[in-house]
Amino acid sequence: MGKGVKTAVIGGVFAVMVGGAGYGAYNVVSALNGGGDGGGGTGSAGPAEVRSGPPSADEVKETTGRFFAAWEKGDAADAAGYTNNDTAAEPLLTAYAGAAHISDVKITPGAASGATVPYTVKAKVAYDGKSKPLTYKSELTVVRGVTTGRALVDWQPSVIHPELQRDDTLVTEESANPPIEAVDRNGTVLTEEKYPSLGPILDALRGKYGDKAGGTPGVELAIRHAAGGAADTPLLTLVEGKPGKLETTLSATAQAAAEKAVKLYAQSSVVAVKPSTGEVLAVANNREDAFNAAFEGTVAPGSTMKIITAAMLIDNGVTSMNGPAPCDNTAVWQSQTFKNLTNMQPNENATLANSFLRSCNTAFVKLIDEKPLTDESLTTEAQTRFGIGLDWKTGVVSFDGRVPASGGPDRAANAIGQGQVQMNPLNMASVTATAITGDFRQPYLVSPQLDDRQLATAKGLPYNTASQLKQMMRLTATQGTAQKAMAGLGGDIGAKTGSAEVDGQAVSNSWFTGFRDDVSAAAMTEEGGHGGDAAGPIVAAVLRAAG
Repeated sequence: MGKGVKTAVIGGVFAVMVGGAGYGAYNVVSALNGGGDGGGGTGSAGPAEVRSGPPSADEVKETTGRFFAAWEKGDAADAAGYTNNDTAAEPLLTAYAGAAHISDVKITPGAASGATVPYTVKAKVAYDGKSKPLTYKSELTVVRGVTTGRALVDWQPSVIHPELQRDDTLVTEESANPPIEAVDRNGTVLTEEKYPSLGPILDALRGKYGDKAGGTPGVELAIRHAAGGAADTPLLTLVEGKPGKLETTLSATAQAAAEKAVKLYAQSSVVAVKPSTGEVLAVANNREDAFNAAFEGTVAPGSTMKIITAAMLIDNGVTSMNGPAPCDNTAVWQSQTFKNLTNMQPNENATLANSFLRSCNTAFVKLIDEKPLTDESLTTEAQTRFGIGLDWKTGVVSFDGRVPASGGPDRAANAIGQGQVQMNPLNMASVTATAITGDFRQPYLVSPQLDDRQLATAKGLPYNTASQLKQMMRLTATQGTAQKAMAGLGGDIGAKTGSAEVDGQAVSNSWFTGFRDDVSAAAMTEEGGHGGDAAGPIVAAVLRAAG
């Protein structure tokens, strides 16, 4: 029965039900909803019964079977009708056979786990006389329709392909950008197979620099993303293009260490940069999604923010490395009480260096109301000295930090890396680089000479401020909260730990940033606890390899 006929029948059912003829209404609705099981036979009367509860095993099998059969035939409208969102499903199913040129589809379901069914798709992609086999695995879940009670495929783009996200589509055509052969600073080829974290980054670099690297396009099956400016994600190459060589600032050695280090902790990200130049040496993420949190994350950095806050205090003459910064058990700022980590002993005679290396929150909160500081002072320090919040042009998309001018309790919270401050490992690796050199050098992955882009500039730090920050970070790495994580590292080393509380999380995010000679690095692990527990070992591993 075609969809047009179904619509006419449903309209007829509505008219019959209004007229009160229950027998005819029940039988037609029953047939459309899968018919017969769950009560009521040919002779029963009464209103249509809408099923409830989880779909039965038989319903799961029947619904997936019908959905797969329609999908295999290329009948997008019919297949979409077996989902709980045919409006979204039909265009993607249409593109599957149309714009993506995928045919000869054969779907083999695996053993269901409850209402979830895994399956293998085998098909052919054919375009302009060229064809290749396509094989991949995915899964779907069958749910109960809210209004109809029917067993329906819970629609997600990943039903069609596991890498598809909302509003993405599939296309097979000459690639929008020629392929690239990305190489590190020493000419080593960088591939997703060897460096998995680089997959999304290499796609982004190809999207931006493919036409500048000297290659020629091939023909590909690719995911076309809805997000503006996002590069296509290739899935299958029918005709090889000629890759152009793209030089990056990455170090294969540092990248390998970063990849290995983040695997130790779920939801972790790390970035390493070369302070003397701003070149990014490594970027790695261990996440369940493909989000480049190392460059694009927007989360509170915890006490690693105290590097910038300490710089503000020194630059404004409030205190100095050896000046007073009393560490009390609590500090109250505009009705909000701030505390230190559990079991931290107070020290009313503490210097800034001592409160910094122990990461005493109350010391920093107590100093933020000293003259000449205002609600804007921390923002000014972050932007004009460290380049935070400016328009960084790294070569790929990045979030460049946010330190808003805040009044009320957030002024104090911002100073210790909570409140409204947002950072990512890229930002904090750069903060450390500025702190130890005194110069802000905007991080970048690809030389600006390739496309004549203008890097962000900031005036950096006075020599006296930078030298004090560097010494306080040295003390933190050798005597303070970073000592355990940095143990065994030779050379000139320094660090700062941080933990950031997040609403809804039982465990804080772990932050750590540090340097070794001419390498700085920063890492963040979601729900990793104290800075030295998870993020610290990641940073230390990268510094050990890259130094």
